[in-house]
Formats: sequence, C-alpha cells, structure tokens
Amino acid sequence: MSEIDIKALPSDPLTDHEYDGIREFDNPTPGWWYFLFGATVVFSVLYLVFWHFSIGGWTIEESWADDQRVEFKRIFGAVGQLKPDDETILAQMNNPQFMTVAKSAFLGNCTACHGRDGGGLVGVNLTDDSYKNVKKVSDIYRVITEGANGGAMPAWKRALSDNERVILAAYVASLRGTHPATPKAAEGEVIPPWPTQAPKH
Repeated sequence: MSEIDIKALPSDPLTDHEYDGIREFDNPTPGWWYFLFGATVVFSVLYLVFWHFSIGGWTIEESWADDQRVEFKRIFGAVGQLKPDDETILAQMNNPQFMTVAKSAFLGNCTACHGRDGGGLVGVNLTDDSYKNVKKVSDIYRVITEGANGGAMPAWKRALSDNERVILAAYVASLRGTHPATPKAAEGEVIPPWPTQAPKH
C-alpha cells in the first residue's frame, strides 16, 4: 500500500464501543442517503398540501364518480333516455346489467339510511309491503328525484341523472319481498303488489 493510501486511512476505523467483543466500522452515512431523506420530506409536504388543502386535489370518491359517469354514458348510450313511468321501471327490474349498475348506485348513496340490504336503518324498510310515499312503482322515482318527509329523504335530482334515477327506482322496487338481516318495522300503508308480482298469500 502506498504512503498516500496509508495517510488517507483513519487512525482507528472502528467505533469506540464494543458489544460482546464485537466492534463496528465507523462508516458515515453517505450523502445520497441524506439527499433521498430530504427529498421524501419535501415530497410529503407537497403531497399533504396538494391532496388535503388545495382545490386541485381530488378524492377517491370523486375519481370513482367520474369513472362511473363515463361508464353510465357508455351503457345508456344504447338505450337513450329512459322514461320514468311504471312500464319502463318494471321492465328495468329484469335487466341484469342495469340492476348491477343500480345496485352499485344504491350501495354508494342509500345504505347509510336504508342499509345495504334495504332493511332500513334511519330510513324506511324497502323490503316489506308498507310504503309512506309510494302508491305505484313510478312514485319511487318521484321520491328519489324530489325527496320526501321534509328533507329526511334527500332529493337526488342534482346528483344522479334521469336514467340513473330510473334504474335506481327499479332496483329499489326489486328489493320488495326480499329478506334483510335485521328488517326495520313497517311504516306507512300496505299497497298492492307491483303489476309483475303475484299477490302474496
């Protein structure tokens, strides 16, 4: 080893502490590690400001809603504008694709009040034969659109498109006669079965 190399070495390359006869090399943390650490700190601050405080950030829910709107345009493009009448709503109850889409909308918007299975929480039970604001199946669309009970049931006409509300009404109608895990007590008046349903005995 040359004289320059010997002088470049520290007098004692080991640390001054010992554990069970073992001593460590006294190697300083490399500069690139400090650079990466500083970069992560800066990134975390920018991330926090952008996603939590700026108007440019978006949430997972907003991103999902945007994707859903694109998918709805694709799905509904083939059928055009659905009419919010009894015949159309009853027909959509037999459309598996639309019921899958409507179930997703129900789970995303209605479960807080009506439960995942429609049995009712703070909102009414949607699975029995008693209704407070519904006499015919198209009334479900009207309640979804305009709301009811002094705002306890919110109006969804601004949040959901016409077609979304039609198929959501069909999905809610399809919950009638199902068996939720913990059904809420019936409210309102018993109404006749939907036209496509056989009378219950």
